[in-house]
Amino acid sequence: MNSVVLVFLIFYYVVVVGIGFWAVKKGGAKNLEGYLLGGRKVGPLVTAMTLQSTSMSGYMFLGAGSEGFNTGYWAIWYAVGDIGGGVVNLSVIGRRMRKLSKILGSLTSIEYLEHRYPHAATRLVAGVLTIFFLFFYVLAQFIAGGKGMALVTGLPYWVSLLIAVGIIMVYTYLGGYFAVAYTDFFQSIIMVIGVVWIFAAAMSYVGGWTAANAAIANIDPTYLSIWGKDLQYQNAWGEVAGAVLIFSVGYMGWPHVVTRHMAMSSPKTARMAGLYSTIWNLFFVTAPYIVGILAIVIIPDLADPEMAIFEVASALLPSAIVGIVMAAIMAAIMSTADSILLQVGTIASRDLYQRFFNPKADDKQMVLVSRLLVLLIGVIGFLVAIIQPPGVFAIVVFTTSVLGSAFLPVYVAAVWWKKANTPGAIASMSGGAGVAFFWKVTGAAGATAIHPMFAGLVVSIVLIVVVSLATQKNHPVPDHILAAISEADRVGPVPKEMLAGADSNLAAEAKGVARSLKK
Repeated sequence: MNSVVLVFLIFYYVVVVGIGFWAVKKGGAKNLEGYLLGGRKVGPLVTAMTLQSTSMSGYMFLGAGSEGFNTGYWAIWYAVGDIGGGVVNLSVIGRRMRKLSKILGSLTSIEYLEHRYPHAATRLVAGVLTIFFLFFYVLAQFIAGGKGMALVTGLPYWVSLLIAVGIIMVYTYLGGYFAVAYTDFFQSIIMVIGVVWIFAAAMSYVGGWTAANAAIANIDPTYLSIWGKDLQYQNAWGEVAGAVLIFSVGYMGWPHVVTRHMAMSSPKTARMAGLYSTIWNLFFVTAPYIVGILAIVIIPDLADPEMAIFEVASALLPSAIVGIVMAAIMAAIMSTADSILLQVGTIASRDLYQRFFNPKADDKQMVLVSRLLVLLIGVIGFLVAIIQPPGVFAIVVFTTSVLGSAFLPVYVAAVWWKKANTPGAIASMSGGAGVAFFWKVTGAAGATAIHPMFAGLVVSIVLIVVVSLATQKNHPVPDHILAAISEADRVGPVPKEMLAGADSNLAAEAKGVARSLKK
């Protein structure tokens, strides 16, 4: 084990755990709103950084590098959409979702959907879909953390996995969303420093773009094509559309990401957060893919493509710098894993347990249940990750395709289309997720050259429009929701009378929400 790398990692872990303890003292987890949304006090810079670092995940250091190594410049299609994903997300639904969720008294992204599309089935369908697929997403982060740390430190995979999962569990358990948001902020800075350092070292080693492309062409000129190695995606515009959409508009369908809108200190926070997220993306997004492509020249006999960025860093950088880079990689992994653990625990406890089993649960009970479920999910995820299921890239693209297909139209329609109703939302979520899921598992993506995300999204959009219009007479959108949507479209604070109405409507469902809104 390299002692310098170990020192950097220990320092990094001490800092993130320290942030967790600081969040507790700061008061971020005193009540349910504090634990789940940081008391809705998160400013634009931290909002942007937690949004982006959560979106990127360990996928960027394992999945993006492996895709670049395996397919060449085809991988850049994913980066093209990713660069603008944050500002699109914040611009389209950020400000409006912040206001509407406050008016409706929603503390989770799934609860928000039920309040907007009123029916128990909305929360049940959304909650089950989210928990099932986010479990696999967090599984990918655990695998990434275990493999990366094992390579750099020389520890056995299971020991590395245990350390990474343990640290994530500690600060998520302690401080809730507040701890997650501020650790994400710290981790996002480390991520940018690390990836820029690797990128600069790799470009210097190969002698610049022209020399690199010439060397790649000597190995296999099809790597230089936008259609991938051996032109496997030639003219497959359905695949291209899916690759671009998944990380551009797809963010708006990820429950663990859109929660960031609800936690903003005010609706106007979205504007500056969009600017900060774009600046961060310009430095970060394309670099991992390009390093993976350059690894074709630097390490042509690489046995495990998911280790492309790790191996390039180890080969080209001094030990001290490798320590910083390793911290950056762990930051990407942990910033997503903590958010998903908190989100899954929240949905399972509040959106399923409280909603369907114990409606009278108070704030303290809900925080306790959420924490226990975070612990349980972490343990199960660790045990499953030991067997190392399919690669990180495959898991992340699959799960995010299904989540995006299921939820993107309902979140966007929630604030933009007043005719979107409950039957339309349920049909959209079920149909979009089902098509994306079976499109992948049945091999339809390969047979049709259409990406699962693209196929699922088209079906989801069609269903919410057609079913909502067809059922408008029997299932009209309630007047108080129409009024809330109109208010969410306006710039400015929420009128006090609308908050008072929300308190009254929610009192029977959850007293803790009513108390937090009356403050």
